[in-house]
Amino acid sequence: MTSDKRRAPAGAAVLRGDITRAIRRALMQELAAVGYGRLSIEAVARRAGVGKTAIYRRWSSKLDLVIETVVAAAGSKLPALDTGSLRGDLTLLFQVVAHALSHPLASQIIPDLLAEAARNPTIDETLQQLLRAKQQEIGGRLISLAVERGELPADTDADAAVDLIVGPLYWRLAIARTPLTPTYLDLLVESVAIGLTANGTVPRQREAPVPR
Repeated sequence: MTSDKRRAPAGAAVLRGDITRAIRRALMQELAAVGYGRLSIEAVARRAGVGKTAIYRRWSSKLDLVIETVVAAAGSKLPALDTGSLRGDLTLLFQVVAHALSHPLASQIIPDLLAEAARNPTIDETLQQLLRAKQQEIGGRLISLAVERGELPADTDADAAVDLIVGPLYWRLAIARTPLTPTYLDLLVESVAIGLTANGTVPRQREAPVPR
């Protein structure tokens, strides 16, 4: 008799998705609890309810596990920022970012990883690439829409604009550790919108003067 079920080729590793997700959840929880420096594969395995081999089948080291998981978590797509106005887009963006950064795991993990990046070049390079990619994604979409509507001029510096947009949120949550209230977010929308459009907009970066 033949069976309809086919076995995987001998020697092939079949990685169950539910176990991978459990490991990622455990990693985020453990990272928030103890930080990168004290993080261990053993502790993550215990929290996930799996053996260490289940982790090492997927990631070769603690560093690989942390980087891949954090990048995957941060890689979630933003909602379409096209409300019809710059202020509307800013309001939606602030709400989404504030919700994400206010999560207890994020508020503990992000400052710890930034501190670790100062000591670990691999983490530093990965975080820098991730932040640049996110900045381009956010700035490119929001600023280009505002330019198309005629709310901002075509030569708006997207990088400087995103610094102005996202900087206050990160400072308040990760550095000052002050809650983001609806009133504050409304005020921030108006302040950033006025800042972007005052006297034209965020100026273009100027070339450094050539020594004579």
